[in-house]
Amino acid sequence: MAKKRVRLYTRQNDKTLYALEKKGRIINERMYVKLHFGPDADLFLESYDWFTKEASKRLPKPEDVTAPIWCSISAVGCLKATENTVVYVLEVPEDQVIYFDNLKWDHILNRIYLPKDKEDEKAYEEHLKKIGVKDGFSFFVGKYKGKYPEEERRIRDSWIRAFDIDNWSPFEVSGNLWEIKKEWVKRIVYPGESVPGDEEVL
Repeated sequence: MAKKRVRLYTRQNDKTLYALEKKGRIINERMYVKLHFGPDADLFLESYDWFTKEASKRLPKPEDVTAPIWCSISAVGCLKATENTVVYVLEVPEDQVIYFDNLKWDHILNRIYLPKDKEDEKAYEEHLKKIGVKDGFSFFVGKYKGKYPEEERRIRDSWIRAFDIDNWSPFEVSGNLWEIKKEWVKRIVYPGESVPGDEEVL
C-alpha cells in the first residue's frame, strides 16, 4: 500500500538548487543557521539544537543532518520567494514529517516556560512570585543565569509541549523535515511567481 503523502511548502536559499541537482537532496546544517542569525546565532543555535535532539527521538535523522528544515503546511502560510530564494512545493510521505506548534516554539526561542494551559500559566506566574523572580526571561541569559538550575530544568522540560498540536491552523503549525529528496519536489517557485494552492494539481 502506498504511503499517504502530504503537501508542504518551504522557502530556501536558491543555492539549494545546486545541491538538489547534484546530490538529489537538500539538507540543513548548523552553519547555515548561524549565518542566518548573525551575532545572535549562538543563542538561537541552542534552541535549534534542542529541537533537533527532541525531534530526532520522534523520527531518527540521517547522520549528516545537523539542523531541521521547516515547512509550511499550507500555501497561505508560506513565505513568498524573494531575491536569492525559491519556494519548494513538496509532496512528502506523511511519516517523514514531524509537526510542531509555531507559537509554542517562540517560548523555546525566548527561553521561557511553556505552560500546558491557562491554568498552568497562572500557576507558574504565582510560582515565580513565591521565589522572588519578576519574570521568566532571566534564567538562561539574565541576572538569574546559573542561580536556579532547577528552574532551568523545569523550563526545558516544558518545551516538549511544542510537539502537542492544539490548533491545526496553517499559521500556527509547521512541519519539520530532515531532508528534501528530489523526488518530493513537485514545483519550484521563483521570485515573482505565485505559489500553487493546496488543492491545485501540480
